[in-house]
Parts: sequence; C-alpha cells; structure tokens
Amino acid sequence: MLLIELHHLPCLNYFSEILSANKVLIEQHESYQKQTYRNRCRILTANGVQTLTVPVQQANSKLPIRDVRIDDRQPWQRQHWGAIRVGYSKAPFFEHYQDFFQPFYERKYDFLFDYNWEILTICLKLLGVKTTVALTDCYLKAPDNEMFNARSTICYPKNGVFTDNYLPKSYQQNFGVEFAVNLSVIDLLFCQGPQAKYILQQTLRC
Repeated sequence: MLLIELHHLPCLNYFSEILSANKVLIEQHESYQKQTYRNRCRILTANGVQTLTVPVQQANSKLPIRDVRIDDRQPWQRQHWGAIRVGYSKAPFFEHYQDFFQPFYERKYDFLFDYNWEILTICLKLLGVKTTVALTDCYLKAPDNEMFNARSTICYPKNGVFTDNYLPKSYQQNFGVEFAVNLSVIDLLFCQGPQAKYILQQTLRC
C-alpha cells in the first residue's frame, strides 16, 4: 500500500509510484507545505521547462491541506491554459485530450485539494490505471510496515532526485533535443497518447 500526498497535475515519478502499488492512500490530513508539487507542476514549452503555480491564499505550514483556498485575484487559470496551449497545441494527441483538461481552467474552484483531486481522477482514467485510490481517514504519523510512506519524497524542484522505484524513460517530446525528465503527466499524454501507460510501466525499477 502506498501513502502519498496530493499533487497538482502530478509528475511521472508520482504515477510510477501509483502503478507500483496495489492500493493508494492520498493524505488529506496533513498541513500545507509551501514550494512543493502540491500547487505546482512542470510543462515543456519552446523556451524550455516552465513551472505553473496555482496561487493560494495566505497558506502556511500550520494550515490543514483541505483548508487551503485558491487565490483567484489573478487570472491564473487563463495564464495556465494559455501556456499549455502554446506548449502542446501541436503535440500529436493534444486535440484528443484537451477537452478533458480545459474545463479545469474555466470552472471556479475554491479549495486546492478539491481541484487537485478532480484532476488526479481524470488523469488516472485517461491513463487506464485501475489501482484503488482512496483518501486517508486520519493522519498517520508512523504508518505500519505494510505501507510505503512516500509523503514528501517527490520534491520540487529536485528534478534529478527520484524515488527508488522510478527510472526515467525517454520519449518523443514536443520541443528540444535533450529530454526533459519528470514533467507533468500531461506532457506524456499530449505527446504519446495511448502509449502513456506503457511508457510509465517501463519506468518501474521493480
């Protein structure tokens, strides 16, 4: 069983961990942590890797993750979708998947956790991942030995530091000669389409 926090448009290392587990528990009783993948993701554009950050309202390390509100005082949704369209509109499978993601940049969301949970659900569906994913009932400070505690092990922006189960696998991306590792799963989906799950399976060390 895997125990892990909820990320925004998670990276490939995140999904490799899910694929390697028979069941996943998403931590919903932790405190918010700044400058993490909880409210950001990385995509590839013509200018290189770009970080998209969901702005939040006065979040601190003592605030429960379920209480973190999205800050809509700036047009972040329009900016994010604009960056995604610029980066991937010419990708082979952008038109196939764009209708699944565009609504997340049009509908208003109050809480970061709810927003991320809905996106994760869609991503798992598009990848064809059948692993059971549920939310924790309480905060487990010391999980038992049958549970792999991966909370806070996939860190931003340590792009070259991965969990033990993950071995990056290159695939054809939309820009550049050098492969950009461990981007958001949307990079893999837009570029590789139905092959996305197969490529993720190849990243598993065991």
